[in-house]
Amino acid sequence: MLNLKTPTSPRWLESVRGDVNTLLIDHAHCEKKAAGTALNLMFYYVEKESLLDAMTTIVNEELDHFRQVRELLRKRGVRFRRLPPSSYGRKLNDLVRKNEPGRAVDRLLVAGLIEARSCERFAILRDGIGDAELAAFYGSLFESEARHHTTYVRLAKLFAPEEEVEARLTELAEAESRILAESTDPVRMHS
Repeated sequence: MLNLKTPTSPRWLESVRGDVNTLLIDHAHCEKKAAGTALNLMFYYVEKESLLDAMTTIVNEELDHFRQVRELLRKRGVRFRRLPPSSYGRKLNDLVRKNEPGRAVDRLLVAGLIEARSCERFAILRDGIGDAELAAFYGSLFESEARHHTTYVRLAKLFAPEEEVEARLTELAEAESRILAESTDPVRMHS
């Protein structure tokens, strides 16, 4: 369903448990970036009505998630601040082809893979963080991340035939797996 080639290492959850506050700050930044990605796609592919409709929904949901994470930070007395981002998103976006329609397909599939990894990690946090409030919070976000993933993959098929999109998704998912395996980033949602 999520098109991921490898599961998250158990070491990730161990690292997160040691620095939950940094993970929450990074998560807020991720939600903000996800809203920005969807908004950028709306500006770039303005002729695709179904894309505009789907991105409008995603932008609103991502901004609401950003608000929720910031409220959780405030409640926990954690100051929201800048963090150096992980290299994950940049490395995935470096794989986006330069020419259309491949560029559109790749931008949508990369966004979909990031959502898929978030969804998988939200389930890990829900089931293993050992903090009832955080478990409930991440459980509440799980479904929307899965829906965002499938929306991005579906929309990629507006720009290329299904077989081509599925083949490219496999290539990008394999690259995503390698990027995570080679990561030396500190604790982040996508490290």
